[in-house]
Amino acid sequence: MDLGIAGKWALVCGASKGLGLGCAQALAGEGVNLLMVARGESALAQAAAEIRAAGADRAGVSVEFVAQDITTPEGRAAVLARRAEFDIVVTNAGGPPTGDFRDWDRQAWIRALDANMLTPIELIRATLDGMLARGFGRIVNITSSAVKAPIDILGLSNGARSGLTGFVAGLARNPQIAARGVTINNLLPGKFDTDRLAATFQGAAQKSGQPLEAVRAAQQAQIPARRFGTPAEFGAICAFLCSQQAAYLTGQNILPDGGAYPGSF
Repeated sequence: MDLGIAGKWALVCGASKGLGLGCAQALAGEGVNLLMVARGESALAQAAAEIRAAGADRAGVSVEFVAQDITTPEGRAAVLARRAEFDIVVTNAGGPPTGDFRDWDRQAWIRALDANMLTPIELIRATLDGMLARGFGRIVNITSSAVKAPIDILGLSNGARSGLTGFVAGLARNPQIAARGVTINNLLPGKFDTDRLAATFQGAAQKSGQPLEAVRAAQQAQIPARRFGTPAEFGAICAFLCSQQAAYLTGQNILPDGGAYPGSF
């Protein structure tokens, strides 16, 4: 299927590895020009080089990158100084630490809100009007399955990401946006085979004293699909949400989790 987005420009955050990289790879495969952002310059440069080598150069796709912390005002300013107009924006930032809510002070909450709620809102604010003027825009926020099924030790993430979800629900349905070719959706990943998931398993193994493989197998057995997702699968979903064919899909929370969420709604 031709997604009809070749030649568009995308800003992809957290693009050096994991789910962000999966989105960047899928969009480049559709002929979308990329500005990739992440904090680590070495990993980001390598990721960009791999996308170019995989065929982006031959297809005439521009793959640029900026090593910045997108969760800071200075980082966002540096990225938008490089390029201000985008047809596609994929927001993505690492989740805040786990723990007990009694241990989180005001600054911990502010950091979580800055990274996982206010940063996506600031990126939307910076790019939305240009999309409206051109009559096309796709904004995809990578959040978490915890928005649908909160996890007790992820209170910082539950709160910040749920705030973003509520904001998007109202904004995406504004007729001045929805009727002018711009969609805003959220992608809520379940358990995908990434470095972050591996680190979670390592921590659980150390805490429980169980072998790492036993922890991994137990987690996998809880998923009806009996496996973890791949970044490539996630990227393909993101690319579809950015497509011309997804123009009638907005304000939604898409939950790729192998069937793990037990609810009907």
